[in-house]
Amino acid sequence: MQGPFSTRRGAGLYLLAWLLLAIVFAGLIVAASGAAWTDGLLFTVPVTLLYACATGFSSYYLCRAYPLNERSAISVLLVFAVAAVVASLAWTALCIGWNHACAAIAMSAPLQAAIFGLGVILYALCAVAHYLAFEFQRARAAERRELEAALTSQDAELRMLRTQIDPHFLFNSLNSISALTSIDPARARDMTLQLADFFRHSLGLEASRKVTLEAEAAMAMHFVAIEKVRFGARLNIEQALDAGALDCLLPPMILQPLIENAIKHGIAHLTGGGTIRIAARRAGSILKIVVENDIDNDPPAAASHGIGLANVRQRLAATYGNEASIHWTREAHQFRVALSLPFHTTERQACA
Repeated sequence: MQGPFSTRRGAGLYLLAWLLLAIVFAGLIVAASGAAWTDGLLFTVPVTLLYACATGFSSYYLCRAYPLNERSAISVLLVFAVAAVVASLAWTALCIGWNHACAAIAMSAPLQAAIFGLGVILYALCAVAHYLAFEFQRARAAERRELEAALTSQDAELRMLRTQIDPHFLFNSLNSISALTSIDPARARDMTLQLADFFRHSLGLEASRKVTLEAEAAMAMHFVAIEKVRFGARLNIEQALDAGALDCLLPPMILQPLIENAIKHGIAHLTGGGTIRIAARRAGSILKIVVENDIDNDPPAAASHGIGLANVRQRLAATYGNEASIHWTREAHQFRVALSLPFHTTERQACA
């Protein structure tokens, strides 16, 4: 069933509103004719509720047939004027017939005219209410489409940013394997196997789906294992992940670019190697991650951070907006990257 009776709650509220109108109508009848309240209610309640049903369906389907954005104002006004007059005439006739049957009040000509005018007004109000409901539904639909478009755009942006990571990382890894093949084939083979294992684990990670910090840290260690084949004892890693932070969800492959950046622009320039330190802790509703690495006190003039840090910043902005941030600082012998993002443990919290 459509119209005002499409749901039980809607039908109940609609009839309750008309019942209140019937009581007000009875009060006017009592004041105008001097009838008792019981007679006034006996007269108004049945005819008003019946008029409510007829008017509700009639105005609903006319509003559907004459939408404001597709019909001219003159045609809409003309159609509803005719419909209101016809409905009010029928209601006035019904009131007269019902009054003859129950002999509740004295039906004078002025009272009949007042009933007719009230019927026109009620029909018009009902039509306006339907148009407002339609406009509200259309606004809600437009808002929903806009939200879906924004989510689709965000998902596409996240996928694009994610696709920057794999080719960039693969390019650097293949260069390392190429360099090892001529000086240490065994290590080149080991690095190739480690690289295949890393990509096998990362294939199931979707750009828009989040993973726990524990799983993300495990993926980061796969990447470190690949690089340790090349750097050996020169590359050291330290982790300090609070147990309370391991369940937090975050975008996949968010740590790998930071570690790659630390190796390429930090450890690789140190003759004696260095250490990368990863720490994570929960601070209320915020997850704080810090990645630090040793650096050369006098780095090459052309040194840069490539796309890694910029990629992480863009992904955080696309996923969390202003709720997440990334900052990096450089000291005498250390480079430090600090991430701050909302602490969510379920996808529902992240979507909210």
